Amino acid sequence: MSASEEQPLGENQRRSFVKTIGAGLGLSLGLPSIVQAIGSGSERVEAIESLKRKPISVNDKIQIACIGFGGRGLYDIDQALKVPGVKMVAAADLYDGRLIRAKELHGKDLFTTRYYEEILSRPDVDAVFIAGTHHWNAPISIAALKAGKAVYCEKPMVYKLDEGQQVIKAQKETNTLFMVGSQRVSSIVYEKARELYRSGAIGDLNYVEAWWDRNSYLGAWQYSIAPDANERTVDWKRFLGSAPQHAFDPMRVFRWRNYKDYSTGVAGDLFVHLFSGLHFILDTMGPERIAATGGLRFWKDGRDIPDVLLGMYDYPATKTHPAFNLVLRTNFVDGSGGSTGFKFIGSEGMMTIDNSITIKKVKRGAPGYNIQSFSKEMQDRYQKEWKENNPDKRKEMSDPELFEYKPPKEYNDMDDHLFNFFDAIRRNKGVVEDATFGFRAAAPAIMTHQAYYDKKVYAWDPVLMKTK
Repeated sequence: MSASEEQPLGENQRRSFVKTIGAGLGLSLGLPSIVQAIGSGSERVEAIESLKRKPISVNDKIQIACIGFGGRGLYDIDQALKVPGVKMVAAADLYDGRLIRAKELHGKDLFTTRYYEEILSRPDVDAVFIAGTHHWNAPISIAALKAGKAVYCEKPMVYKLDEGQQVIKAQKETNTLFMVGSQRVSSIVYEKARELYRSGAIGDLNYVEAWWDRNSYLGAWQYSIAPDANERTVDWKRFLGSAPQHAFDPMRVFRWRNYKDYSTGVAGDLFVHLFSGLHFILDTMGPERIAATGGLRFWKDGRDIPDVLLGMYDYPATKTHPAFNLVLRTNFVDGSGGSTGFKFIGSEGMMTIDNSITIKKVKRGAPGYNIQSFSKEMQDRYQKEWKENNPDKRKEMSDPELFEYKPPKEYNDMDDHLFNFFDAIRRNKGVVEDATFGFRAAAPAIMTHQAYYDKKVYAWDPVLMKTK
C-alpha cells in the first residue's frame, strides 16, 4: 500500500509515533541529523528540496501548534510547513486579530485560543512553537515539556537567569525534545567556519568581534499597531503575566521588544544569535567576565532599552581555544545601512563571516629594526648580524593569502534548522541547541542587558552556569 493509500490510524495509535518524542535523547546526541550528514554545498540544498517532495505516511505526520502568532511565529510556522509531513492544528495568541489571521492562512478548522494551556492539553498536538514575549518563554516552555510536547522556543529561551536551570531541569526530567530557534547552529556556513577553525586556519585565536547593525523603522522594532487593538481584543492582564502592572498600552503589545518589562532588549534578541554562532564554531561554553555600555541615541519613541549597545567579554582558555576577548555591537542607527557578521582574529589570519566566509592571511616577515640613533659602526655591525640571522624574508612577505567559501545562492539555514528539529522528533534523537546550549547562549546576553542598566561588570561560571 502506498503512502497516499494508507489509512490513518486512530489518535492513540498515531500518538504512539511521537509518544516518546524525547526517549533516548541522552544516548543519541552524537547522531548526525539527515541534513547535517549531506555535505555542505549545493548537494545539501538539492537534498533538502528532494526531502520536501518525499511522500510522508499520514500516520507519520507531526502536528504542530504555535503559541504567539505574531510576526516571528507566523514566519516560523510558514517555514515549518515546508517540511514534509508537518501539519498545523492549533494557534494561541492574546490578540484576537492574529487568531483570525491564523484561520485565514491555515483553514477555518484550525483550533484557536487565547490560552496556551488549551493547546498543551490537546492530544493532537505533537510539538509547539513558542514565539511570544521574552518574559513568557520559560513558563510556557516548562509547561509544554511537562505536557509531553516537543518544544521549539524562540530565543532567548529565558527572560531571567534563574529560569535557565528550571528549563534544563524540565527537559531532563521529562526527557522531551527542546530546541532553541537560533538557526545559525544548523547553518552550512557555520559548519564550514567550525571546520576551518578546527583545522588551524587562523592560528591561535586571540580576539573576536561581531555585530548586528540596522537602519530602518522595522529593524528598530517600530512595528505596526493594529487599529482595533483595545482591551476587548487584547487580553492585557494575561499579556502582563508576571510583569509589573501597567495601564493598557497597545504600543507595549505590538512593540514589546522595546520595553524591559517584557524583553531582554537587543542583547537578548540579537546578541544571543551571535553567542550561539560563536559557541557552535568554537565549541565553547561562554565567557567568565561580562561588561556593557551604550545608550538610547535616536529612537526616542518611549522605549526604555538602548538602540546602541556594546558588550565586552573575557573567554577563558579551554581545550578548544586559548583565552580570547570578544566585543559585540548592535547599532539601530547605522547610516551605512546595517549588516551582521563576525571577525575571528588569530595569530596567523582573520576569518570573516557574513553570508559567506573569507579568510585572509598576511605573513609577518622578518623582525624590523630601528638603529638610526646608533653609531655608524654599531649600525653596520647590527645590520650584518641581522642579515645572518634573518635570511631574505622578502619572499615570505608575499601578497595576502585569501580563501573564500560561499553557500549556494538559494540556501536558507532556516530550512536546515527546522529539518533538524523534525528529524529529531522522528528519530528520537537530540539536537545541538538544546536547553543547556540555549542557556549558555542566553545567559551572557541577559547579563549584558543587566550590566548596561546596573553599570557593573559581572562574573560568570560558564561550566556550572551560575554567577560567581
